[in-house]
Amino acid sequence: MSFIKWLFESTLHFGSKSIPLREIIGGTLGLTSAILGMRRKVAAWPVGIIGDALLFTVFLGAVFAYADQPSANFYGQASRNLLLIIVSVYGWIRWAHHRRANGSEQPAVNPRWTTTAEKKVLIPAIILFFFASMQIFKALGESGTWLLVDTWIFTGTALATYGMSRGYVEFWLVWIAVDLVGVPFAFKNGYYPTGTLYAIYLPFVIWGFISWLKISKQEKLATA
Repeated sequence: MSFIKWLFESTLHFGSKSIPLREIIGGTLGLTSAILGMRRKVAAWPVGIIGDALLFTVFLGAVFAYADQPSANFYGQASRNLLLIIVSVYGWIRWAHHRRANGSEQPAVNPRWTTTAEKKVLIPAIILFFFASMQIFKALGESGTWLLVDTWIFTGTALATYGMSRGYVEFWLVWIAVDLVGVPFAFKNGYYPTGTLYAIYLPFVIWGFISWLKISKQEKLATA
């Protein structure tokens, strides 16, 4: 059996539930990426990319269906992971460039709050992004309450990942809002490892926000 075949067919059983191994691995890598990001390590990006690639196959269940796993497609969640991969490549390049420019001993990013000018661009852009995404997911067949939930998770993820790549302190707050929606979404639809990841992720996100907040204050005082 090839490694790919083994990875896609392996499951873990918890009572009556059968959970894809790649969902567990992907979720674990996602948490690892968050911790590395909090510590401003460039490795956060490639680790996150691998995890998101695995979760992408999980949320397109009808495409990668096997055994008794969920066979529904959650386009917002699947698109979220695809978007994370794309934006993570940008973040990886940006952090690596910052590291090369400032020396390997320096952190890969300098946390700061967004400026007023940046907010004037980001706020309307994210509103337009939300409604455009919702129309796309609706056209693909999603409807009801979960359409709004799925769209927010997708939109919030886009904003938070971009914010992390730029070093915005606020991106942690957006992740908190995504987690608060993501936990019930995942458990409701049978994605227990992902729901558990969101739940475990929350205290780390709060910790990350406090950590970056302190760093931004210290660096602001240092440059004053």
